[in-house]
Amino acid sequence: MAQSPHEVQIGTTESDPSVFITVTANGPYIVHGTPPLHLQTITPDATGHSWTYEQGRAFAVKDGTALCRCGHSKNKPYCDGSHRHAPVDLSETASFDPLLQHSTEIDGPMVALTDNERYCAFARFCDSGEQIWKEVTIQGRSHADAAIRMAHHCPSGRLLVWDLQTKQPLEQPMPVALGLIEDPQQGCSGPLALQGGIRVVSASGRSYEVRNRQTLCRCGASSNKPFCDGSHASIKFNDGL
Repeated sequence: MAQSPHEVQIGTTESDPSVFITVTANGPYIVHGTPPLHLQTITPDATGHSWTYEQGRAFAVKDGTALCRCGHSKNKPYCDGSHRHAPVDLSETASFDPLLQHSTEIDGPMVALTDNERYCAFARFCDSGEQIWKEVTIQGRSHADAAIRMAHHCPSGRLLVWDLQTKQPLEQPMPVALGLIEDPQQGCSGPLALQGGIRVVSASGRSYEVRNRQTLCRCGASSNKPFCDGSHASIKFNDGL
């Protein structure tokens, strides 16, 4: 089998190569292929912690659909050209380095955790029950399973849980899809979630590392563009959807 010409994170299966996202210079995201696009609302458990996602309204996507990334379109999630006059700098600032290269590692009795905080999308699944950083250090299958669940719900892929014996990430395959994250608990709208190994291509033409879970900024405020860094929560971004 021919090797991919770009980085693919361990534990990730790249999507059909016809499905990918292009970041345009100071402009929108261009969707290639026809992945499904839905609202994905973070829903809490009885204690108020992020627990799961509720899938909502579907939005039409065709090959070449332009999605807003400046936060100012009046036709969200689609681009309406507002980026041309919006007071926001859409320059890409993210590294092309593999995410794991700058991750910290915590080893527990059954599993390990790697964490690259720069890619935090502030979805807070890592805080349900015991925090994930504590769960991985506690002996017992239930704690390891809790850590795996928390990591897999992290939309940005910041968190990966690893099997200590196989040295492989315990990453579940995901269907190819796009999600518009909504966060009622924080009173804001979140990033564009990519799942299933969708490739993201910089405006320079270079591909970022392909990952099972990723989040792209759509408020225009991230300091790690094109990826989300949780800034939508601090500015209370609202997409009106």
